[in-house]
Amino acid sequence: MTELDRRQFLARTALGSAGVIAATGLGPLAAEAVAAKGDVAPGERDPNFAEGKILSIDGTTLVVSSSDLLLQRIQVTAGTTIWKLHETSFDDVRVDDRLYARGVPAQDGTFLAERIWVNIVNLHVALAGIGADRLQLDHPGGRLVGHVVPDTVAVYSLGPPTRDLSRLRVGMHAQVVGAWHPDTDDVDLATIYA
Repeated sequence: MTELDRRQFLARTALGSAGVIAATGLGPLAAEAVAAKGDVAPGERDPNFAEGKILSIDGTTLVVSSSDLLLQRIQVTAGTTIWKLHETSFDDVRVDDRLYARGVPAQDGTFLAERIWVNIVNLHVALAGIGADRLQLDHPGGRLVGHVVPDTVAVYSLGPPTRDLSRLRVGMHAQVVGAWHPDTDDVDLATIYA
């Protein structure tokens, strides 16, 4: 898969049809889709949204190349919340990570980030294989490996989150939210909605 294909794949799977992924609403281990703001016309860029691949980190400023090759400077502040499989600190952000961010543009063109989601994916998959520490995930974009980590939870039929994954079955369709390992077909799983 080429870099552009991978970016388009990630943008489609992370954004889906619902809009931006928010790491809120279901607690620190999950994320949910939130509707796009109604004040942005179709086809126009949302000035309060940024996405792309991190090219460099200078202090608390990220230089990011968006999926449409726009370069943008994203400023992380003391009030910025960062999600990378769970809420984390700026120290966990790396060059080559992909991000989605909400914030506001500053006068100088810098984007002031309020929230950043690093490597987040929101995928509709079929479970093709189940192991003790990983799930084989069939997705229209290809086969992925979902890694079960200590904080992975499942939500069955809109019930409460549980660490019990024993009810997962091969062939079951699920929605998974997790953190992608850049340039691989691996995803650390935060939440499995089955």
